[in-house]
Amino acid sequence: MAGKLLYPGAILSLSADCADRLCSAGNGDAALLYLHLLRRAGEFDPRRAAHLLHWSPDRVEEAFEALVKLGLADRSEKVSPPAAPQEPEEPPEYTAADLTRELEDGSSPFPGLVGEVQRRLGKILSTSDLKMLYTLYDFLSLPAEVILLLVNYCVEEMEHKYGPGRKPRLSQIRKEGFVWRRLGVDTFEAADAYLRKQATLRTRTAAVLPLLGITGRAPVEAERKYIAAWLDMGFEDGAIRLAYERTVLQKGNMNWPYLNSILKSWHQKGLHTVAQVQAGDSDRPRVSSAPPAHATPPGEADRRVREDLGSGCGNHLRQQSDDPKGVKSWHTTPMCSAGPPSGSPRSGGSGRRCRTAAGLRSIKSSPRWPRSTSSCAAPSWTSSPPPSGRATTRCPPLG
Repeated sequence: MAGKLLYPGAILSLSADCADRLCSAGNGDAALLYLHLLRRAGEFDPRRAAHLLHWSPDRVEEAFEALVKLGLADRSEKVSPPAAPQEPEEPPEYTAADLTRELEDGSSPFPGLVGEVQRRLGKILSTSDLKMLYTLYDFLSLPAEVILLLVNYCVEEMEHKYGPGRKPRLSQIRKEGFVWRRLGVDTFEAADAYLRKQATLRTRTAAVLPLLGITGRAPVEAERKYIAAWLDMGFEDGAIRLAYERTVLQKGNMNWPYLNSILKSWHQKGLHTVAQVQAGDSDRPRVSSAPPAHATPPGEADRRVREDLGSGCGNHLRQQSDDPKGVKSWHTTPMCSAGPPSGSPRSGGSGRRCRTAAGLRSIKSSPRWPRSTSSCAAPSWTSSPPPSGRATTRCPPLG
């Protein structure tokens, strides 16, 4: 009988005085919590105690308060759960006996957890897999429902990256579990909030990537961290795009550290939207409103010549088409105009010289236009000269 009650090598010592106090108090929770403290060498972590005893945090607190009143615990020595738990770097080496004992415990949720994980991963867990799963449950003190959310999250991430049907290994789930523990994601509420945030981050990341000129691929881990940091700072998509444009303007291409430095500078100034940046960023590039005092930009003279020649001769040809017999008054075009030749019946003087393409090229020559020495054709008279006595002038076709 004694062999069944006292496990060899794992005997706990309880003084008679402590036993008398616990029995006289008639508080089963206080007695059970005291045994837990003995098992943990007096270290009290409320979160760990709640996990191992399957209690709510309030129940643990009430039991501890009862021990303080009995003089069996000191509140000043209570260890509050740290934001980043001070756990050993390496978990203990669990044995097959540890797993068997937990799996055969009818009050433990671990057996049900194993079944759900196997169903989700589509395989039977090996002994090595069970040890890693038990590490999450016992060493990290993650509740069973949080571990299930963790497994589902890892499965969805794997399928999102590599396609349907791909399942994560237990080592990957275990690694992510340590991340959750460091972040304080150790309750169902915290896990649910964390998963919602990750879903939003995934959607926003997919929207931000095209703004950075990235399409057709998923972001690498370093890029994901950059984008997550920007979204945590509160930047809208338009502000990120504006920072990207300034990065390309300065660097010639995408530069993640430089873009990050721009956004960090704006964040320190409280600028998170395009309107805020345009109104409050004193470092933005300045564009002068006054035109430059230097000469006409290269190619501008050529463009003006082509426009003038095209519009002038075009108008002239349209008038010839509308008035083939020259009855209407002769029209002088902006670029190619001439009066009647000298000595004509109604000239009364020498004719005006035609401004030709060759003459204009002397102002600004263009390598695209072959130099020509020809001038506008001499005035040609129709069978009956126009009443005004003016001649029409044909300009050479533009090359």
